[in-house]
Amino acid sequence: MSDGQWLKEFSMAITVTDQSGKIIEMNDQAIKLFAKDGGKELIGKDVFECHPEPARKKLVEMTAGETINCYTTEKNGIKKMIYQAPWYQDQEFNGFVELSFAIPLDLPHFVRK
Repeated sequence: MSDGQWLKEFSMAITVTDQSGKIIEMNDQAIKLFAKDGGKELIGKDVFECHPEPARKKLVEMTAGETINCYTTEKNGIKKMIYQAPWYQDQEFNGFVELSFAIPLDLPHFVRK
């Protein structure tokens, strides 16, 4: 499994950018998720150009600060978790990974002690 093949068909949409914001990888779910926007053709495109304001401004801030962004969204009765986090190689910032996946509308929340 060291070749990363499992990511290709993983049920979560995974999109990866480099430090300049260029989309460098998308798994099958991400390609499906963004099919209306170009799907696989988005690889090589500038992620900042793919987002309207205020999302673009948020991405610029995240890049400058190398910060994590996490939120939920709902569309057409489907609730999703979006998790965007910087990735590093040899402790050097290399871009962002976005994970997008459906969650139940009534997702349970547990407080652990």
